Amino acid sequence: MVKFALYDQNYSMKVVVLGAGIIGTTSAYFLAKNGHEVTVIDRQDSVSMETSHANAGCLSYGFTSPWASPGLPLNALKWALTGRSPLIINPKLSSETIKFLFRMYKNCNSLSYEINKSRMLRIASYSQKALLEIENDFEINYEQRKQGSLQLFWDTKEIDKIAKDISILEKFNIQSKILDPKECIKVEPALKYAKNKLAGGIHFKNDFTGNCYLFSTEIYKKCLEMGVHFEFNTVIDSVKLNNNEIFSVLTNKGQFKADTYVVSLGSYSKKILSNIGIEIPVYPVKGYSITMPVLSDKDAPQSTIMDEKNKIAITRLGDKIRVAGMAHLTDFNKHLREKSRESLVTGLDLIFPKGYKSSNNVNFWTGFRPSTPDGTPIIGNTPYKNLYLNTGHGTLGWTMSAGSGKLLSNLISGIDPEISTEGIDMSRYSFSNKTEFNYG
Repeated sequence: MVKFALYDQNYSMKVVVLGAGIIGTTSAYFLAKNGHEVTVIDRQDSVSMETSHANAGCLSYGFTSPWASPGLPLNALKWALTGRSPLIINPKLSSETIKFLFRMYKNCNSLSYEINKSRMLRIASYSQKALLEIENDFEINYEQRKQGSLQLFWDTKEIDKIAKDISILEKFNIQSKILDPKECIKVEPALKYAKNKLAGGIHFKNDFTGNCYLFSTEIYKKCLEMGVHFEFNTVIDSVKLNNNEIFSVLTNKGQFKADTYVVSLGSYSKKILSNIGIEIPVYPVKGYSITMPVLSDKDAPQSTIMDEKNKIAITRLGDKIRVAGMAHLTDFNKHLREKSRESLVTGLDLIFPKGYKSSNNVNFWTGFRPSTPDGTPIIGNTPYKNLYLNTGHGTLGWTMSAGSGKLLSNLISGIDPEISTEGIDMSRYSFSNKTEFNYG
């Protein structure tokens, strides 16, 4: 079993953050706020140019659930039979895909689901508070709306199944309300076009929406004011060890040294870590999104609509509508799958057929969500006493970003965490690791 001890520091340190997505950028912000000298390294030419760039846009503090649920295996079979599955698996299965599917299947039971959902909600609830802290720190505009979100049900059986979810939500004081079709339309008037198909919905009153890329860009600007250094167009080659510590990071632009290192490389975290004996089950679940101009405000969504049955989210971002979803297990294949675009358009047509401008120049995007088999991210220390992780957030990186960044910064700074860290660091995967250290 891997044993840990916090790298207890309460003074200013040099910290290198690997990755400038939404997780790495918010980590840098809170580290700088805690007084550390921070350098962020990324291979792209700006922040949030990969998975964070065109995600669903929903800050789903209430609608936070793992994919691995008791009903997933049966649903996957049903989806396969219909030919319109939100879960697509490359028939040429790699060993990594097989391992991920097996580990996820092991979490498809009621007990694991409740444990995993509770852990995720703990981080999500904390993250909402951390986001509001950022908004209080300085004026920031990211096309944010605070009108809640609405999960739709197309069958009354779906409503009957959510009783256990509601009880978990109540433990975290998350406000939600089950609505009938008429009440759904009061929340989102443009649902009038789908009223004859709806069975009802659940309204999460305190969910937000916002443009993740715009948020990252504003945080980046603030980080520069706070003295954070960003090294863009910098390819990370390897991590160099010295005894039981990270000595430096080797890149195409030379060597970077620090007191402490943070890996926030999303799906690419696994590769850099495996080279130093740390194995984490983070898999690149490929997702897609389309972004289209609003045609008519009254016929378009006002916040976020989540169609759990078809695994898509539809979000209003300024004068645009973003539709995101699908889960494509095909390792790091970046190909834009036309059938996935068609599925997203079909999902939008089902709910808001008159709300968007039809165009051949739809902004069609794909990104790799760094997913764990249990849905919970990996935040915290490692067997190397000056190495920390902040990765594995799956579809909820935007939702969990602020809280994850603040939690990580407090851990590095020797500040007592404001939430329990039980079950959210890499120790829950200790059986798969090659390294074992004890810094008692």
